[in-house]
Amino acid sequence: MFFHLRTIVCIVFGLVAAFMPSFAQEANQEPIDSVKQYQLDDIVITGTRSEKRIIDVPYSIQRIDNTQFKYVRVTGVNDILSSIPGLFAQSRYGNHDVRISIRGFGSRSNSGIRGVRILLDNIPESEPDGQTRIEAIDFNALSSVEVVKGNASSLYTNAPGGVVNFLNDINFQRSHVMSFNEFGEFQSRNTGIKVGVRTEKYGFMTTYTYHNFQGYRSHSQDYWNIVNSIVDLSPGDNTRLGIYGYFVDGLIRLPGSLTRQQFDSDPFQANSRDVARDTKRVTKKGRIGIRYDTFIGDERSHEIDLIGYGTIKYFERTSGTYRFINRNGLGLSGRYIWRTDMGEHRNEFSFGGDVFLQTGPVEAHNNINGMKGDNLQALTDEGISNIGFYLQDQFSLVPERLDILLTGRYDKVSHDVKDQLLGVRSSSRRFEGFTPKIALNYKMTPGIAAFTSYGTGFDTPADNELDNPPTSTRPNVALNPDLNPQKSNNFEAGIKGSALFSDCMLTSLGFEATFFHLNIKDEIVPFDVYGDVFFRNAARTSRTGLELGLRLALLSGLKLDGTYTFSNFSYDDYVARSIDIDSVGNLVTAERNFTGNSVPSVPKHNLNLAVSYTHNLTEQITGFIRLGSMSVSGMYVNDANAEKTSAYTLLNGTVGVDILFDKLSFLVSGGLYNIADKRYVAFININAAGGDFYELGTPRNFFANIKLGYTP
Repeated sequence: MFFHLRTIVCIVFGLVAAFMPSFAQEANQEPIDSVKQYQLDDIVITGTRSEKRIIDVPYSIQRIDNTQFKYVRVTGVNDILSSIPGLFAQSRYGNHDVRISIRGFGSRSNSGIRGVRILLDNIPESEPDGQTRIEAIDFNALSSVEVVKGNASSLYTNAPGGVVNFLNDINFQRSHVMSFNEFGEFQSRNTGIKVGVRTEKYGFMTTYTYHNFQGYRSHSQDYWNIVNSIVDLSPGDNTRLGIYGYFVDGLIRLPGSLTRQQFDSDPFQANSRDVARDTKRVTKKGRIGIRYDTFIGDERSHEIDLIGYGTIKYFERTSGTYRFINRNGLGLSGRYIWRTDMGEHRNEFSFGGDVFLQTGPVEAHNNINGMKGDNLQALTDEGISNIGFYLQDQFSLVPERLDILLTGRYDKVSHDVKDQLLGVRSSSRRFEGFTPKIALNYKMTPGIAAFTSYGTGFDTPADNELDNPPTSTRPNVALNPDLNPQKSNNFEAGIKGSALFSDCMLTSLGFEATFFHLNIKDEIVPFDVYGDVFFRNAARTSRTGLELGLRLALLSGLKLDGTYTFSNFSYDDYVARSIDIDSVGNLVTAERNFTGNSVPSVPKHNLNLAVSYTHNLTEQITGFIRLGSMSVSGMYVNDANAEKTSAYTLLNGTVGVDILFDKLSFLVSGGLYNIADKRYVAFININAAGGDFYELGTPRNFFANIKLGYTP
């Protein structure tokens, strides 16, 4: 009882001391010893196109370091990002194919990521049209992940939901070598090696990872080979040069979605149509990039940052057809930053731009039981490009207290398809827009800030989203002439902060709370025609939400984490031509009114709770244990809100031991996921005409992990 009471008192007094130190000083009061506050949030992030501390940026931002997931299993991004408030990750088949949505942006994607800009080492992993597949992310190579939530369209192309920046580990201090060995149920296997070399003038890091997974559903196997490398050079005191490269190849078979009846009878089965088609994706892609960053002037007040990169991509996709996609790309990003003082007022001005071009042939053959047929059905030359420029200025209205941030960006995204077979389906689409944003950041204390912003968002259709549906006004052309970009007005207000304490059960505290309201015009929405996915616009949508996060560290290594997201998303005006299947299997077209319905595949409530304990058993041995839960409310499966998934709660447990012996390190961990063996819908195939909406989440499964390291 004393422990609980003392902890509650520490938290309450800690919050009071954290929020109101200035009032205590004005009253000439001595600080309370048990709640002394120290600045904790010195974390610097780069995903906002300006290297700043999180506390100084008027965005809702999370950063996850690799120390936070070194004991756990990491197969997909959901394993490390699911606890971030406002972000919802839906895993398909328990592998890397994860739908990421932030404040609803990205929920429309049935394959890959939309509406959220993905970076790898600050270089765009997202393609020119905004779609992203993240096979190249090697979790064994990461040092941290930055998540910038909310509208970032004024900084990046197609980023109304935010930015996720995966940063590989190149800032290590000492040379090392480490091997990774992880295995688990359903023949899951991840093995690899990481080598790091550090000298006074350069650093080098390379990793190789092999992943294999048999799958817990029929027809859901996958495997991947991933190579990542970085060379980090320091030609001068004010200059840094980086060379980044990766190559990945692999295959994933897709079991498809099930109807409610099929799911209830046997959720592990595959859709018979996808088995007959041998629905799969074969991927080979690579990238090499060079980044040059230099400071000019004695006070380093001018900075120039240039990034150039080239990409290759080979992609096979089987569905109704057997499609081959070959694309090569060239990209360039640059920015100039000028930091100056105007009396006591600090100002930082920057401008920059991005160019990314992709081109290559696409051919489609008939699909004969998963094999390429001899009938060439389509042959096109496709080009996709985005060109964008932005301005950004952050000025301290009140020194060390109140900052104003002004940003604006112009984007032009182009799609060109040349029909090489018949010449009749050639077409082009151009999308362009300007997206301004204004934001305020008020630091109530050195460690606590309130922020607010208002801006517009701009999100263009991805290339595969422009596939022309049977309902098109011009069905004889390649690109859908009726699909428009979605535009949004975005408002948010929040508070975030952190503090350290002494002489108290509570040793550190971190928190955030953000309210947002969005109005979206022409939201891009998927619909299904017997296994083939097309897209259309909903006239107007509104989204209102609340994101809460709390992190407590207590004495003796005990930590408590909790996040909660409330999402109220609905269609304000939406009448669409719908294609359904009648009782005898015929396609039926009708006008449907979805006004007032909830947006599908977004839970209204999402709660994550975790308790972890770290203890130094000896000077060389550290023990770790963690128990976490995730509770997700039911979600609608289509725009008509005809069906809804059941709510679910998952329990996961992890234990581990980290051993250091001079130059050797040895980490052993293991865990049990979905402890209660809950049957739940992890992924929704939105608006499926045949009613096959449902895909099973991972059943109860175990994993074990062994990491061996040597540091000379």
